[in-house]
Amino acid sequence: MIEKKQLRGKQIKALNQNKDKTAEEAKQLLAKLLKTPEWQQAKTIATTVSGPFEVPTKPIIEAAQNAGKKVYLPKTMPHRQMAFLLFTDYEDLVKSDFSIPEPVYNEDNLNQKPDLVIVPGLAFAKDSNYRVGFGGGYYDRFLAQYKGKTVALVPSTMEFTSVDWEVKDHDIRIDKLITLD
Repeated sequence: MIEKKQLRGKQIKALNQNKDKTAEEAKQLLAKLLKTPEWQQAKTIATTVSGPFEVPTKPIIEAAQNAGKKVYLPKTMPHRQMAFLLFTDYEDLVKSDFSIPEPVYNEDNLNQKPDLVIVPGLAFAKDSNYRVGFGGGYYDRFLAQYKGKTVALVPSTMEFTSVDWEVKDHDIRIDKLITLD
């Protein structure tokens, strides 16, 4: 068993070293996502603005918009909560305390029940669909209340055969992991 904090550090280093590979693999993962019933049936999609070593989300956002879907991005809120707000344009985003671009809060643009949430993370276990995120607990808190569908795009650097980290009661499984195989 590895501590999550230790795993996060190891994964961030590995992902930084493999960011070109991740970006290349992301094209295959996106193609697989677009064929899933979860994607095809969704009218509203929640995703993030990706960081430099994550699966790029700009192509996901563009694919959703081209398919007539509404895209929602998370805004961090007090008490480690998240609000999903309608994405309008990259220029309308502001940097969060974590230096992540996010929408400005506007209650009129809020959607806490998107049809599909594409969940980010650093490590995903294929045998159980558990993940290790960035450590804030924002997604687990949100997903504990969320009743819709969840998927994660899992490049090879993030893929683990099984959980080798401690799974806590508050950790939430992802419905579907989209992997290269």
